[in-house]
Amino acid sequence: MARIGLRVGAPLAALLTAVWTVSGFSAAAAQVASPAPLELVSTASAVIVERLQGRPFVTLDLGAFMVAGRSPFEIHVKRRSYHDPIVATQIVRDHGRVHVRPVASDVVNGFDGLRDFFHLSLTDAAGQQVLNAEQGFCPNGRTMRLRPAAPHASPYPPSCPTNPFTLGSVWGVQSGWGTSTGGATERVNTAGVPDGVYTARLTVTGRYRDVFRIPANTVTVEVTLRTVPVPLPTAAPGAASPLAATTGPAAGPHGPRPDLIPLPAWAIDILGDNPRTPQVEPERLTFAANVWNAGPSPLVVDGFRRPNEAVMDSYQYFYDADGNAIGHAPVGSMEWDDKDGHRHWHFRDFAGYRLLDSDLREVVRSQKEAFCLANTDAINLFVRNADWQPDNTDLHTSCGNADSQTVRQVLATGHGDTYPNSAPGRAVTIQDLPNGTYYIQVVANPDNVLYESNPHNNVSLRKVVLGGTPGARTFLVPPYGLVDTDPTG
Repeated sequence: MARIGLRVGAPLAALLTAVWTVSGFSAAAAQVASPAPLELVSTASAVIVERLQGRPFVTLDLGAFMVAGRSPFEIHVKRRSYHDPIVATQIVRDHGRVHVRPVASDVVNGFDGLRDFFHLSLTDAAGQQVLNAEQGFCPNGRTMRLRPAAPHASPYPPSCPTNPFTLGSVWGVQSGWGTSTGGATERVNTAGVPDGVYTARLTVTGRYRDVFRIPANTVTVEVTLRTVPVPLPTAAPGAASPLAATTGPAAGPHGPRPDLIPLPAWAIDILGDNPRTPQVEPERLTFAANVWNAGPSPLVVDGFRRPNEAVMDSYQYFYDADGNAIGHAPVGSMEWDDKDGHRHWHFRDFAGYRLLDSDLREVVRSQKEAFCLANTDAINLFVRNADWQPDNTDLHTSCGNADSQTVRQVLATGHGDTYPNSAPGRAVTIQDLPNGTYYIQVVANPDNVLYESNPHNNVSLRKVVLGGTPGARTFLVPPYGLVDTDPTG
């Protein structure tokens, strides 16, 4: 009997290793060409799903895939501006011809995938249904090559964006490749479902079967659900980086440059001494922020450590249209941040945050200025030279350790770096501010230390209205065009 062990919350490498240990997978079955453009295929008859104690939401991975046929399954999702609706189109490539088909707007769940794509049910041994849900589908989930004649690589991004200010993305499944339904759907709430053995049934809902000509297959899998203790956190030792130095004289920034653009703030909230988040601290306005690179060239900054100092000298590197390095220039420095929530190398003066009054005069400035750059969010994959598959997509791949001697931080074309509203040091104090209208200002490259293609789009503003009384402040964040990201607080 084939089994998959899924440990929710485990490190990604361990999770992937556990999930794809499938002894019953039939290689012969995978070699059968699919006549359908997209098909639901099962690779396991039984799975084990482990949920952490007290955390009922799990990824119910049934060992099933959505597999593309002889042509890729591809959808382009974009909007012209934040005042325009999101529009999705299917790109159909058949015998050298390209056809564009509109996708109904009501099935597009923002940039996060297709809404209510699957129907999932779970029944116990007595035939009693304990779970019945519709689930979305992100075609960019965990993918793998399933047919020997399939292309050796997939061009599509590894995930669907969740940033509220994304402008353009691509969803796709390469021909002969499959996207795991477990890694590309919403997490399931198993609260009230006891540990035990269940029968899971997964189907593609009728609307999508009709639109995309998907066969009416049903995946039936035995699911063993069990609860495990929350693991204690462990610290992974860091490896020292080799000592490095720049080579050759610094060249001028010839050729293409990056274009840094700040998104409007979102996920706005008030922290401090108030009933919703009681703390003995001044009231502070916190928010999430992102600066992205509209290209056409990546932002590449290398840091080289000074002897016996927690400081690195930084250099920006420049590339021609073919991606060849053609020069570099000094652009300030990086510093080691040893505070809780950081403990990595930050590039100084990448972005600045201020609170402005209704006349756009500065009233409070955030102390946060230094950042570790990583491609956390795809913002627009349709700008020129956009990178659909960037390398450093989290802080662990680009920020270095305390003993690092050199660090490379990259912001790929089309991608941005989000710092969430929980990031230490970002919030601005509003304790003594009167009620009224304010603007959160996000500034990219505030001291102009980085070389850009367009330095005139480096400021964004997000309106917020403060009310209430000291110790119980309220706030209102109007929508930004058609993007409504924040509740009334």
